[in-house]
Amino acid sequence: MKCVDDFRLRLGQHELVPIVIGGMGVDISTVELALEAARLGGIGHISDAMVPTVIDRHFKTRFVKDKLKLYKANVPNPDKSLVKFNLGELEEATRMHVRRAMDAKRGDGMVFINCMEKLTMNAPRETLKVRLSAALDAGIDGVTLAAGLHLGSFGLIEDHPRFRDAKLGIIVSSLRALQLFLRKNGRTGRLPDYVVVEGPLAGGHLGFGIEDWMKHDLAGIVAEIQAWLKSEQLDIPLIPAGGIFTGSDATAFLEKGAGAVQVATRFTVTRECGLPDPVKQEYFKADEDDIEVNGISPTGYPMRMIKSSPGIGAGTHPNCESFGYLLDANGRCSYIDAYNREVAAHPETRKVKVYDKTCLCTHMRDFDIWTCGHYTYRLKDTSTRGADGDYALLTAEHVFRDYQFSKDGRVALPSDPVT
Repeated sequence: MKCVDDFRLRLGQHELVPIVIGGMGVDISTVELALEAARLGGIGHISDAMVPTVIDRHFKTRFVKDKLKLYKANVPNPDKSLVKFNLGELEEATRMHVRRAMDAKRGDGMVFINCMEKLTMNAPRETLKVRLSAALDAGIDGVTLAAGLHLGSFGLIEDHPRFRDAKLGIIVSSLRALQLFLRKNGRTGRLPDYVVVEGPLAGGHLGFGIEDWMKHDLAGIVAEIQAWLKSEQLDIPLIPAGGIFTGSDATAFLEKGAGAVQVATRFTVTRECGLPDPVKQEYFKADEDDIEVNGISPTGYPMRMIKSSPGIGAGTHPNCESFGYLLDANGRCSYIDAYNREVAAHPETRKVKVYDKTCLCTHMRDFDIWTCGHYTYRLKDTSTRGADGDYALLTAEHVFRDYQFSKDGRVALPSDPVT
């Protein structure tokens, strides 16, 4: 019987353990978590979601405070079209974030950055170009294009000196999405180095409709894309993601020709993960009925999360002058509309409740939206519970090695050997 370690992912001259840790923002996939994956021979992701906010936290910079100071007079104004990011500061923050990882990298693995197109930032094209270019400037090993079709993203960086050197990939949830990406970016003469195929059981934002996500399955989508790539004589490694909970789950995909697997849920309860420890306990304790797919994200994508997330219904005043990462090209966000609607409907209420949308920037910054994978309710079976009721946190190495070497659907507990 084979295990994950019997396979290798080949990206150019690199031969890697075929385990990729997904890029969970905001700073949930920390630099420390990505570095462990790289040290162990796999691929770890950092995320560029809300990078100025993340850098302020780690380096005590003032990107957010300075932005708020500049636009503070606009706070009561529902029109946020004036609230722009300083592209020079965005570039600086992204470079600091990436260099923090690359300067510390050890081992034979790689560190990638997850770049979300839906972080439109009131200037979608300009801010995306800066984020992509700055990450390449700072030496990132690869860029995974996420949360959007990225139909013009290769064109934004085709003149960058590392455009054909760095590994570039795309996350898709259907064959049609991949076909569109390849067609629109084809003029650059560059294929993606890998394709992450994210199924309906993944955590966070999903690439499916809120009513039909359960009609799809990861294995079927992967098989369809594999067949099409073969018919087109395209040799692009596929990396299934979403619902791969054990090493045996991963091995099943590798045996069918996948290049690697992307996993994330089991790393949310590791010491290296950026979630606060009390939130990690909420993940451990969640039951299947505690997890839902809802439409509260202003991005328009369905999102999977734990129902008791404090950010649901919080009714926070829009913080676009400080953050504003989801403002579209016209300075609009669906949460602003929902918030103002509730204020108008309840003029005497001191603090309104908004249930249909959430201020995602604020609540992701505060770890108050607990996005999660479908199998989060199984995390309690991966650890042991102490007398105080809390579960023991795991190390990223323990979880990585368990994926790498386990067989027969087994999951190693903290005290179990994993080699």
